[in-house]
Amino acid sequence: MKKLKKMKWAVALAVTVVIISGCNQQQKAGTDSSGSTVASTQKDTAAVVRETAFGKVKGTEEEKALIWMGVPYGGDTSGENRWKAPTDPEPWTDELDTTEAGSVALQAGADGVVGSEDALNLDIYRPNNDKEDLPVLVYVHGGNNQTGHAQEISGRSFVAAHDALVVSVNYRLGALGFNPLPALKTGSEEENSGNYTMLDLAKSLDWIRENISSFGGDSKNVTVAGFSAGGRDVMAMLVSPIFEGKFDQAVSFSGGMTITDEEKSQTVFAEAIAPLVVEDGVKETEADAKKWLLTTDEEVKDYLYALEGDRLVSLMGNAGIRMGVFPHLYNDGTVLPKEGFDTTSYNSVPLLMLTGEQEFSLFGRFDPYFGEYVTDGSIDTDKEISSQYDFVNKYGGQLYSLFNLEDSAQKMNTNYKAPIYGMEILFGENPDAVSEEMAKLGSFHGVFVPLLDTDSQNYAGLVTDSYESDGAKELSVMFQNYLFAFISNGDPNESELPKWTEWKPDAEENLLFLDADKETATAEMGKKTFDYEQVLDAMKKDTSITEEQKKTLLSKVMNGRWFSYELDKANGNLSAFDK
Repeated sequence: MKKLKKMKWAVALAVTVVIISGCNQQQKAGTDSSGSTVASTQKDTAAVVRETAFGKVKGTEEEKALIWMGVPYGGDTSGENRWKAPTDPEPWTDELDTTEAGSVALQAGADGVVGSEDALNLDIYRPNNDKEDLPVLVYVHGGNNQTGHAQEISGRSFVAAHDALVVSVNYRLGALGFNPLPALKTGSEEENSGNYTMLDLAKSLDWIRENISSFGGDSKNVTVAGFSAGGRDVMAMLVSPIFEGKFDQAVSFSGGMTITDEEKSQTVFAEAIAPLVVEDGVKETEADAKKWLLTTDEEVKDYLYALEGDRLVSLMGNAGIRMGVFPHLYNDGTVLPKEGFDTTSYNSVPLLMLTGEQEFSLFGRFDPYFGEYVTDGSIDTDKEISSQYDFVNKYGGQLYSLFNLEDSAQKMNTNYKAPIYGMEILFGENPDAVSEEMAKLGSFHGVFVPLLDTDSQNYAGLVTDSYESDGAKELSVMFQNYLFAFISNGDPNESELPKWTEWKPDAEENLLFLDADKETATAEMGKKTFDYEQVLDAMKKDTSITEEQKKTLLSKVMNGRWFSYELDKANGNLSAFDK
């Protein structure tokens, strides 16, 4: 990798401090990722009114889009409903104002704890025209299933250019969305799973099937899509029996397969909550508290329900795409099968999987190991430091991109009965095509977001004007058109786009590579030039850093990530959770 010029990181740091836990972390609704107020584009025109099964909703009309925000799809999940399956929302009689963003799920972010335990709502975007039976794209936000909100992307630019609906969902997060402790297992089999987030997402899809026709959507053509943790949730839906028949296509943006052992997860949760038990005087030591929390004692359940939500969502933060820090998606045998993705029974629907080329760049660069070097700029000026970052960026990116796409496709190949399409975005890899700031990150985790949502400010401090070139704009059009074709027909091909063939393990070309220089965009079929074993071998032979530095990076920066099980195993870095 070429040595890159120094960048001013004052703005970038403010943006990325809340990104590295899994994707764009919590932003207050109505603000961009740097905390600045997003200018409203709403026109002073008459609102629109649509009927749902629970009452009428009044939205907003813009020049090219009709928008409803914060529409309830489930009931209150606070109080006695905290770790219960979501119920229907309470019906209302007057028109419900849905012109402002709804409550976000309770979560801890850079600005402290925000949100509500009563936040099962969604946003709907459609074109400002009279067309009906439009394909529906349902978006599940990222944030490690601990942070984030429905406004991570806006559907405005997509529906302004395509006859489709975009629905973005808020759902329970953190220890409120996932909690496997035995004392909570007193409800239905689905509730006993601990996978409450998945129950919320299932409820949202049921609501969409029942109500989306009132907004002009085709209830028989629903595509579920998610980014990062949302993408992993989508992949989990493909093996979950409770999601059978709830969607017609699926898209995983930088997702990949992660299901965790329920029993091991209980120990992590007990260790995380034990200090609160001691602080509250229930037990004298954390060891006693942990032992108590792992029982089915009714008093444990009462204690957990009495805890303030703020304290619960503040636990297990800064997970940094490490399942061992905040384990979720449990193999409970009901919501998710005991055998996980080794199942022979998939909810086989046309599937599109996407990855960037340098998926680990954000996580590596803003890992605490490099913290002081980012602050003082030496990560770009000191050869010894920059070589270490280049090492984790290169190999972490390769392993993460394989995890997001190839590894999943290989595992699914035998038993998946529907077409799989793979896309890898290279935009950002060529430093001459992007700003100096973005060149440091390449095709990072989230590189697709400004292509899908051209109004997005999520990464503004990191990419500056990189997406404003003619080539980037053409790339956005190409990307959106492929996606629109896919959600319309289950096939991303259309006559004006380069041919995109299905992923096949032995095909000479099985991935579509998207890229752009400053003038034009390209879409070409190709194939990965490496696999997991080849990456591990290349890391072992790499002499760009010392063996001692390599040992430190493997054990402190690259260890325990979604993609690093075999890497950790080969280097003796498996944690007790991973063994």
